[in-house]
Amino acid sequence: MPTFTYQGTTRSGQRVTGERIAPNKQALQIVLRREQIQATRIQQKGKEIALPSFSRGKVSPKDLAVFFRQFSVMIDAGLPLVQCLELIGGNQENPAFARSLGSVRGTVEGGATLANAMRQHPKVFDELTTNMIEAGETGGILDTILQRLSVHIEKIVKLRAAVKSALIYPVTVIGFTVLIVFFLLWKIVPIFTTLFASLNATLPLPTVIVIRLSTFIGTFWYLLLGSPIVIWLAIRQMRKTPKGRFAFDNAMLKMPKIGPVLRKIAIARFTRTLGTLISSGVPILDGLAITARTSGNAVIEQALMRVRRAVETGRTIIDPLRDSGIFPNMVVQMIGAGEQTGAMDAMLQKIGDFYEEEVDNAIKNLLAMLEPVMIMILGVAVGGIVISMYLPLFSLLAQMSQQVH
Repeated sequence: MPTFTYQGTTRSGQRVTGERIAPNKQALQIVLRREQIQATRIQQKGKEIALPSFSRGKVSPKDLAVFFRQFSVMIDAGLPLVQCLELIGGNQENPAFARSLGSVRGTVEGGATLANAMRQHPKVFDELTTNMIEAGETGGILDTILQRLSVHIEKIVKLRAAVKSALIYPVTVIGFTVLIVFFLLWKIVPIFTTLFASLNATLPLPTVIVIRLSTFIGTFWYLLLGSPIVIWLAIRQMRKTPKGRFAFDNAMLKMPKIGPVLRKIAIARFTRTLGTLISSGVPILDGLAITARTSGNAVIEQALMRVRRAVETGRTIIDPLRDSGIFPNMVVQMIGAGEQTGAMDAMLQKIGDFYEEEVDNAIKNLLAMLEPVMIMILGVAVGGIVISMYLPLFSLLAQMSQQVH
């Protein structure tokens, strides 16, 4: 059997290290847990240096949706929890997911709950998932919760796919436009510039502007190629700070045409997530906190945390939602009606369905508006360069014609 080195902490917080012989990492983890040692690192001796795995921790939402659906069917059929995890993990094609499921199975075998075992893998199982699993275990409805999780993830995946597919066309057109213009200015315009210089042609203003742009690109092409990367890194660095993330998300929500679509996406995600949590037995205060942290938008997150604090003081949810200024009046009224009738989870799911359709329609309308605009930009950019290069030639031909006559 292989030898493993391990690091961990005892219940008193003391750090411990050592070597053990065990069949695998999961078995050693169980042994250490029985000795009240929480392992923080387990490495097989002789394999300390390993090639980096780019798929490590990369588990797609689609993989999770399939996993929860299979898990639900097995639990409903009466299979033991550990056996379900062993069967699904053994047939898992994603190696990162298989390792995570193997670790979860080992932790559950050691006596931990499924929710706590999943909490040790936050990159795979988020807070929403673990809280719903915990509610399902407590209420004895784990199969139902797993089914709800799979449906919830499938709807989120569908929403993301709709947004991504809608972005493919405009991004492709804009990318080709930039490449064509860059190529014309970098390679084609200098040929005409040399020709005009040899003919001592008088250049009109549009031609002068294009030639200067071509000269700039030919001299500082590395700046133009590197600027998108610099901008992307700057935005990424800015979003790492709370203030920067809030400013960026707030600016995106205020953008014309795009902002309303992003707001509808956020509302659809908020209502869908909160409705799923409440229907699974998660308290509303915990549900609001989880929904805020998983909203994906700092403005929505702050608004929901203010709503949570107001509800915590005894207020109804409808007033702080209206005061936030983020959610439309229709959404606030429907949530208020759901709160009064005791059917808030069902009302939230209906709002989520409605806004998912609204997102689809908004994206279609946005694309219908952008298509002629992008074609016009492409025509103006390429056509403008071509015409500006031929203007001096027209002038030369006119002069030659006058000289002949």
